[in-house]
Amino acid sequence: MIYTILLFPGIIATIVFLLNSIASFYDTISVIPFWSVVMPLTAVYGLVVFPLTVLGTVLGRHLSSKHDPPCRVNSIPRPIPVASWYCNPLFVIPVSGLLPFGSIFIEMYFIFTAFWSYKFYYVYGFMLLVYTILSLVTICTTIVAVYFILNAENYNWQWIALSSSGSTSVYVFLYSVFYFYYKTQMTGLLQIAYYFGYM
Repeated sequence: MIYTILLFPGIIATIVFLLNSIASFYDTISVIPFWSVVMPLTAVYGLVVFPLTVLGTVLGRHLSSKHDPPCRVNSIPRPIPVASWYCNPLFVIPVSGLLPFGSIFIEMYFIFTAFWSYKFYYVYGFMLLVYTILSLVTICTTIVAVYFILNAENYNWQWIALSSSGSTSVYVFLYSVFYFYYKTQMTGLLQIAYYFGYM
């Protein structure tokens, strides 16, 4: 539990430290003081996340009743049968990320252009609509992916559900690599580090 809580701010602090090291080497004004990143992350995790995690654990253990399943449960888990190719998690996870990515990839071009090519972006209402569509499509594809997994009698559906909805981020990163090579003229360690550090 503690390692999971400390992992996320550690990754962010490492990325900021690397980007700041590169920016200070090139003597730019975009250097963020290291403690300006570490202190808010430490405060949020120390004052909000950690106490709520402990409180949730205590309340969940003491206020819930003993789990009483409606039928007899075997202590030895049943072996998961071999699934068809379309119910295999290695197929379901990448395919379920394609539909949400397909609903946003055109708008991503305009957002990347506004962010990296210094163009004006002024259709925030449309971006809110695209975000809503992305959320709905991600929810629906995750439900379908979990249905396929459970239909194949695979009871390990929790990480598959998270991975199938999170696989859209892999496609977004791959699109950012495509955008970097074909739409920008960035060169040098500073620009490349900042681009991929923020992506």
